[in-house]
Amino acid sequence: MCKYCLGFLFALAISTCNSKKESKESFLVAAVFSVPVGIAAEGKILYAPCAPCHGSAGEGNKKLNAPALTNIESWYLYRQLMNFKKGIRGGSTQDSIGYQMAAMANTLKDSIAVSHVVAYVKAMPPVAIPAFTSGDVRKGEQYYQTICGSCHGPRAVGNEKMNAPRLSGLDDWYIERQLINFKKSIRGVHPRDILGAQMIPMVALLPNDQAVHDVIAYIRSTSEPAAR
Repeated sequence: MCKYCLGFLFALAISTCNSKKESKESFLVAAVFSVPVGIAAEGKILYAPCAPCHGSAGEGNKKLNAPALTNIESWYLYRQLMNFKKGIRGGSTQDSIGYQMAAMANTLKDSIAVSHVVAYVKAMPPVAIPAFTSGDVRKGEQYYQTICGSCHGPRAVGNEKMNAPRLSGLDDWYIERQLINFKKSIRGVHPRDILGAQMIPMVALLPNDQAVHDVIAYIRSTSEPAAR
């Protein structure tokens, strides 16, 4: 058995051992982040402070460290905005970009306001994402199917029931940053970030930066319009 498979099984064993005691809490987290029905017209007004960075069409801007939003699934976008609002994400002193997002998310009054913004973003058409990173697609597929595919799907389309967001169609540079943040325990360490914490041992199975680039290359190869 390859070393990556052994590592995956080890991480899976840890997850299984903790699953019983965390199952109730995980259910509560999922329940809290059920997406309320938002009003796109209200969201358009509330989105105005987001547009200078993320673009009026949600197309993103790498120079401003702002990923495209239009290809992100609504349930995941809502969850992350709520995580930023509650300090679950963006609270690390090592995550200056996340800290800025937490401040912006807190300009939204409550979960209803967040749902309005999500509804407005959902109404935007998907955008084409330019490539900024490069890697070996074949090697990346091997890593991806061993480490990521069982949750995020073999073609990176995600699985909401497993709290695994879609990766296909997202900015490659943004995926890289998040993988590195998980690797360095910058993200996923907040006590209430149960789902993020599960990512840390999985990303640790990628042995080096090249492996990260290879996985991202494979994810890019799966890109297709998001089901919204």
